[in-house]
Amino acid sequence: MKKILLALALMASFTIARAQQQVKTVAAAKAEAEAAQTAADDPKKAAKVATWLKLGQAYMNAFYAPQRNGWIGASETELNVVMAKEKVLKTSKVTLQGTEYTKKQYNTVNYYFTPSGQLEIMEVTKPIYRDVLDRALKAYSKAYELDVKHSKDKQIREAVKTISEKYVDDAFNAYRFDRFKEASNLFEAAANASLVKPFEQLDTNSLYNAGLTAYFAAAAAKGDEQKALQDRSEQLFKKALEYNYYSKDGEVFSKLADLADKKGDNEAKVAYLEKGFKLFPQSQSILVSLINYYVTTGSDVNKLFELIDAAKKNEPNNASLYYVEGDARIKLGQVEEGLAAYAKCAEINPEYEFGYIGMGLYYYNRAVEIQDEAQKVDLKDYKTYDRLNAEFEDVLKKCVEPFEKAFEISKDEEIKKGMAEYIKNACFRFRSDPVYKEKLDKYNDFLGK
Repeated sequence: MKKILLALALMASFTIARAQQQVKTVAAAKAEAEAAQTAADDPKKAAKVATWLKLGQAYMNAFYAPQRNGWIGASETELNVVMAKEKVLKTSKVTLQGTEYTKKQYNTVNYYFTPSGQLEIMEVTKPIYRDVLDRALKAYSKAYELDVKHSKDKQIREAVKTISEKYVDDAFNAYRFDRFKEASNLFEAAANASLVKPFEQLDTNSLYNAGLTAYFAAAAAKGDEQKALQDRSEQLFKKALEYNYYSKDGEVFSKLADLADKKGDNEAKVAYLEKGFKLFPQSQSILVSLINYYVTTGSDVNKLFELIDAAKKNEPNNASLYYVEGDARIKLGQVEEGLAAYAKCAEINPEYEFGYIGMGLYYYNRAVEIQDEAQKVDLKDYKTYDRLNAEFEDVLKKCVEPFEKAFEISKDEEIKKGMAEYIKNACFRFRSDPVYKEKLDKYNDFLGK
């Protein structure tokens, strides 16, 4: 789950800008940085803008040098050419968050290639300076401070932007290796860097990711450390809200509600959920959390439908709001009302397939429940078994029509494939009937089976 959620929020800044461009050796980059720092330490030279620009670039060269000549997206074949003189110390297979990579270890960096042979991760193992990006940022900030004529604003702006992006790259790498606390600090550094003059364009995406990775880190921690990470996550999420950043489907409200719940603050929890629902009534995570809250606390569940009705008044032609109502009522066991709400979707918007999908899923899932119940019946109790089996078949047949309507309406190829799979599975049960056999063949043909 964490991988999916972060992917929704994350826009990695990996670039091919350095493709086939030779970087300095580690020794040369270190010598350049030391010389530039010596110049910056000289009072006379330190008064010059150029001194700090040179220092900033020297530190960026020191950042790139351990990565060698690789670039994200490069193929193994390309890198075999541009890195012919680099010695591979070891090659192995590793799995990171469910994806298998070929790992090639060099003296200062590890490269991770996807199964298709593309470089996806560069992991620096021997940085010249661990705080090299911070050093570069301070150098460019000093250059901006001294450049009273602002003649170098464009150059400094681009440099600051790049530094912020490189923090994101490092943060994403830490996340890939499940180093969530480190990733959180790096994402926050990226957000802070994006505010530095003259760039000054807050990277709200990184700000949210800093909170999200702290949230992940807290889940793996215990005691005081867990509480500290939860507090950190909460503060970062709140800051994201201050900048009107909510993440996809208002996920920030769900996370803040969960953190409030962990503190035992039900008032804050429901306030976050209700505010999030007003802004994102289609959000399943917020909807489910609200339903669970009203049910477990014994609160008036009608408050949920009041929120849905308020959303309908604002957007009377929004069919998805009726889908949300249908989903909520089904989850609460109000089946007739839920199916009626699903049916209302197509009435409002004949091209909206999700009402039909909701109906189909209800009947399909109910049929599975009945089948499971039938399988638990004592074999001697054939009357109960026959009754449940007949009910199972009746309910299963009911899913076919709404799934077919969704299939016909939808313009999304993945949704059509999903509907075809459900229809095929249902019709297989009744394949001795020519009507269902025809449908089975139709959707098997569509799926290429």
